[in-house]
Amino acid sequence: MQRDQWGNRASFILAAVGSAAGLGNAWRFPYIVFKNGGGAFLIPYFVALITAGIPLIIMEFSLGQKHQQGAPGSLAKIKDKFEFFGWWPVISAFVIVSYYAGVMGWAWNYVADAFTGAWIGANTQDYFYNNVLKISSGPSELGGFSFSVLVGVVLTWILIYFILRNGTESVGKVVWFTVLSPIVLLLILIFRSVTLPGAIAGINYYLQPDFSVLTNFRVWIDAYSQVFFTLSLGMGIMIAYASYMPEDSDIINNALITVFANSGVSFMSGFAIFGTLGYMAQNQGVPIDEVATAGVGLAFVTYPNAINMLPGGPIVVGFFGIVFFVTLLTLGIDSAFSLVESNVAGFSDKFNWEKRKITLTVISLLFIAGLVFSTKAGLYWLDIVDHYINNYGLIVGGILETIAVGWYYKPDKLRNYFNPISEYKFGSWWNIMIKFVVPIVLIFLLIRNLIADINTPYGGYSMGPQWIGGWGMIIGVGVVSYFLSQTTSTKLDANDISDKNIGGE
Repeated sequence: MQRDQWGNRASFILAAVGSAAGLGNAWRFPYIVFKNGGGAFLIPYFVALITAGIPLIIMEFSLGQKHQQGAPGSLAKIKDKFEFFGWWPVISAFVIVSYYAGVMGWAWNYVADAFTGAWIGANTQDYFYNNVLKISSGPSELGGFSFSVLVGVVLTWILIYFILRNGTESVGKVVWFTVLSPIVLLLILIFRSVTLPGAIAGINYYLQPDFSVLTNFRVWIDAYSQVFFTLSLGMGIMIAYASYMPEDSDIINNALITVFANSGVSFMSGFAIFGTLGYMAQNQGVPIDEVATAGVGLAFVTYPNAINMLPGGPIVVGFFGIVFFVTLLTLGIDSAFSLVESNVAGFSDKFNWEKRKITLTVISLLFIAGLVFSTKAGLYWLDIVDHYINNYGLIVGGILETIAVGWYYKPDKLRNYFNPISEYKFGSWWNIMIKFVVPIVLIFLLIRNLIADINTPYGGYSMGPQWIGGWGMIIGVGVVSYFLSQTTSTKLDANDISDKNIGGE
């Protein structure tokens, strides 16, 4: 079966940017900057980009493009037993997108209800928790489905299927809209925010540098964490996307464009968010730090509340409500279907299944697996699973990849592949980053997270839900990854594995 190919380089770059620039750019990055010294945070952030983000994304692009396989196949071509290393990020991606669709379901509710005015002028906290989520008392009380969320989730999966069903052909067309439209929508939100009273104070608060934080080790760790998560690393996505490129494509240029475009979207989101929060703080007569929050609360409670305060009446409020939540949907949909594609590429490469069939199968399994996130306890389970898969699943995936490349395959071999085909050349510093800096940082993050969760159970949840959605889920990722790596392939043969086992030379 002939492998899919991107129609052109621009489609690949847009798809990679779309995967990296997701919901976290809108609700996590601005808060991380504000919390960690404003403009001063840009110093550790760019250090982290140069020493970890750029080296890792080049490594993942190179693995996929060189081997023309998704993550499991690419790692298996280094050494048979490393196929397990490739399945780990793919199954982690499966877990993430199963609940990511739930967040998309929330956003669909807000878009629809902006037209009807259901949340316009309402108490946004009450609307989110009681009208949309219909939240139960805790994770042990599922309470049935929140029907409106379930409808949004179904709509999300239908869209993802139609985007992916023709592979790179359909994705390459869709990303021109889903990647470029949120940039236009963000510009609309920025223009509105900076013209509001108090907006400049909000933006100053967002970026005002506090250089004293640079001596705080936690700030540097937050910078590395942000870079790792925001670039969709350790999920098998970038390996899968790069595998659909010709083997002689310019890797370094593609990687740099992806990294800095993603950062640009993050910074734009910060101006839109904090300009509006500055107006909100002035309107309420409170300090900005009392209205600035992180996570889903920022996107679904605080910012809608700020939109409710905009001058101009219900029509203006409704318009900017629609713009904001359509921005979230267009940012989110690229990340969602890229997570699915990580799985589709892995299974298609392994078993030689027809692409459209495997896409439908994977989406069906994801829909079933993610039903719990559409229940009235969905927010609790999403919170638990998100914490453990991000803090353990993805970090372990990144560690496994850097061990395979940095300590077995040897970084020079990969650098000797991507340098000749790239306009810019990287020196031996790249080897040091992949072999030492990145794995050390990731191992430190893993240990820090482990100590924190042992000392204080996450979120105050009881151990039952934490074992089911947390530690048990991580163990499950390992078990499924091992099982798939031990399953006999129906595709690979002697002609396909000419690159195997060269790492031991």
